[in-house]
Amino acid sequence: MQTDIKENDDSYELVIDVPGMKKEDINISLDNGYLTVSAVIKKEDTSNHRYVRQERYYGSYKRSFYVGDIDESQIDAKMEEGVLTITLPKEEKKAPAKKLIEIK
Repeated sequence: MQTDIKENDDSYELVIDVPGMKKEDINISLDNGYLTVSAVIKKEDTSNHRYVRQERYYGSYKRSFYVGDIDESQIDAKMEEGVLTITLPKEEKKAPAKKLIEIK
């Protein structure tokens, strides 16, 4: 799965080519900071066909990306014309908390 990763001001966008796949064939999961995109393309019944040449690939695809510890409810995915787009929020950078040290 060929993938482009774009950086926006507040998010990252993964643009993945998935030609010929249906959204029902694609699974997206988040586990221990890794976003995994997997798909299975089932082979049509070819028992009644005699192919001279067959170049289309059938099987499973899988890609994993380390995205860190993000809230999965903020991940957005959409699919249009053979392109899967996944939008991930950037982690908010927190300023270090100011700590007062007690004098004993």
